[in-house]
Amino acid sequence: MTNWTIHDTLATMWERALEKKLGESATNYPIVALLGPRQSGKTTLAKVVFPQKAYVTLENPDSRTLALEDPRRFLEKYAKGAILDEVQRAPEIFSYLQAMVDEDPQPGRFILTGSQNFALMEKITQSLAGRIAILKLLPFSLEEIKRGSGKVPLLHKLLFTGGYPRIYDRKLNPTDWYGNYVETYLEKDVRILKAVGNLATFHKFARMCAGRCGQLVNLSGLGNDCGITHNTAKSWLSIMEASFILSQIPPHYKNFNKRLKKSPKLYFNDTGLLCYLLGITQEDELVTHPMRGAIFETFVFNEIVKRQLNAGRRSQVFFWQDKLGREIDFLIEKGPKLVAIEAKAGQTLTTDSFKNLSFWSQLTHTPPHDPYLVYAGGETQDRKRGHVVSWKDLAVLPI
Repeated sequence: MTNWTIHDTLATMWERALEKKLGESATNYPIVALLGPRQSGKTTLAKVVFPQKAYVTLENPDSRTLALEDPRRFLEKYAKGAILDEVQRAPEIFSYLQAMVDEDPQPGRFILTGSQNFALMEKITQSLAGRIAILKLLPFSLEEIKRGSGKVPLLHKLLFTGGYPRIYDRKLNPTDWYGNYVETYLEKDVRILKAVGNLATFHKFARMCAGRCGQLVNLSGLGNDCGITHNTAKSWLSIMEASFILSQIPPHYKNFNKRLKKSPKLYFNDTGLLCYLLGITQEDELVTHPMRGAIFETFVFNEIVKRQLNAGRRSQVFFWQDKLGREIDFLIEKGPKLVAIEAKAGQTLTTDSFKNLSFWSQLTHTPPHDPYLVYAGGETQDRKRGHVVSWKDLAVLPI
């Protein structure tokens, strides 16, 4: 039995797909960083995979003070290794970690967790390059929910609830939990950043971003709606992205058509949080909500990203759109091949549902049955115009 096998005392029914990769990484690198949004399950996963390691969180004021004021002494307490939680709160320890693992590069010595990508990645680049494996953990994927609960959830309930583990583990009301989550995020992460002077305006900015989910980023429009400058909107968007709240995906760089859109598209990293920011308080509201298509598209995007990250790969998702509005929601590079994926929130497909995929096949000179269309229906099948994939069967996507 390896040191990263799940132990009964800590195991829960909510097994995470990243467990294996986390354990493997700790056999090859002296430091492993596990990054992701707050409450995505990083601490629980680290404790499950490394139950014998000492644990210390730098959210604790006493531990943080010691790490900030005397980082050498702080790390001497954990010379044999430890799980260091929320390490971005004490960035001074990174150069000392470098010296420690250079002296004793024992694999899996330190496990770092953090929820602020902007602070951690800067320090990792400066101090720990070549000494650290970086993994990212997002909230539950559909496969994790199916495995943990033993059943396939109803689609609207899944979209409304999102994937944050605590909601499932404690059967909490999603609206209440996300309300507290947003306040905690604003208090713990945003307040300490000098770039954000007005939390109420930032909260409004987050809601405006939610209303533009699945659309091209328009910084001027966001700024005007919130009463902030173009540069402030850009800065705040970067903060939300670095905190794993949302993602910006780029258009694919290959020039199939000169009349292309070049702005990124915006997606939230959890549909439950997206629903909360949109003011949706009941799952039944999704049936007729004008953002239903964007919410479903966000779900498909997140499932693709989670598949990539849980395999220990970098998340690489692109889109394609020309100035006439023809678009492909998601493009995935699979070796020399581009996998085209469209997301449709309807349960019934028509010939028109394949319009963009057919155009893409003609434009790229690829077989018409190559693309994938994910829809809200229940039947997965192959058609002449492409592979039709039920939202329940996203594991079949070649990503």
